[in-house]
Amino acid sequence: MQNIIEISNLSKSYASGFKALKNVTLGIRRGEIFALLGPNGAGKTTLISIVCGIVNPTEGTVRVNGHGIISDYRAARAMIGLVPQELTTDAFESVWATVSFSRGLFGKPPNPAHIEKVLKSLSLWDKKDNKLVTLSGGMKRRVLIAKALAHEPEILFLDEPTAGVDVELRRDMWNLVRGLKASGVTIILTTHYIDEAEEMADRIGVISRGEIILVEEKAELMRKLGQKKLALQLEDEIERIPDGLNAYRLDLSADGNELTYTYDAKDEPGRIITLLKDLADNGVKFKDLQTTQSSLEDIFVSLVGEKK
Repeated sequence: MQNIIEISNLSKSYASGFKALKNVTLGIRRGEIFALLGPNGAGKTTLISIVCGIVNPTEGTVRVNGHGIISDYRAARAMIGLVPQELTTDAFESVWATVSFSRGLFGKPPNPAHIEKVLKSLSLWDKKDNKLVTLSGGMKRRVLIAKALAHEPEILFLDEPTAGVDVELRRDMWNLVRGLKASGVTIILTTHYIDEAEEMADRIGVISRGEIILVEEKAELMRKLGQKKLALQLEDEIERIPDGLNAYRLDLSADGNELTYTYDAKDEPGRIITLLKDLADNGVKFKDLQTTQSSLEDIFVSLVGEKK
């Protein structure tokens, strides 16, 4: 699939000597939802700010659909909508006026029908004449999203879009994102809610200390790095694990009633069958079993922990 954003050897250093980004190379595919995960201070917002033309890079290049973000800034920026973390709005403007003004900033002719569609999709239509100063924090967040969509961008950046907002807005937000993806919009999001990335994203990127440490298809990431656990409820409690089962590195619960076997998701199913046979051979009987798989959050914590 063709990349709509090409980031090559991107670095950002500040006068203090702090390196926010270190030789980041990354391609974003047209029409995908790409989730960028990383702890606070990892460089997520700096990376987004450079691509959106808000911060200048120290080294490297960024091209948006072939347009350089410095050499062809206007064309590159016109393709991008940005929903920032901060609630920065013109307090005494009406919702309608501020969203319409955002469209005009990109040289787009007035299109009341499009503005109406955006406001309705974000449950803002009944607030269109309200001044921003009168809105709740959640409603102001909706206005930021509306402003980012006003000029019909092909790429939408969502920087922690649902941090601190209510459940209703989160639901509306992700319904909107699904609709935008279906219409061909490319979406890049950062989020602290890893369950959102697990549900929504096509690909996952993990950034730590200014470096991209992994980029992977979500399903493949879960397959390769996920772990499964097999929990066996025993018929009779045992005091210790028989020596004949040492190869499996089983964990015995404190009450002696449960054995847990942890294994890679890519392991062959035959390994489980062998374990069950060896349990019987060693006189360990079980009455029930269940399996669970590690979540994206488990994988993320493991990756970032390895990088420290």
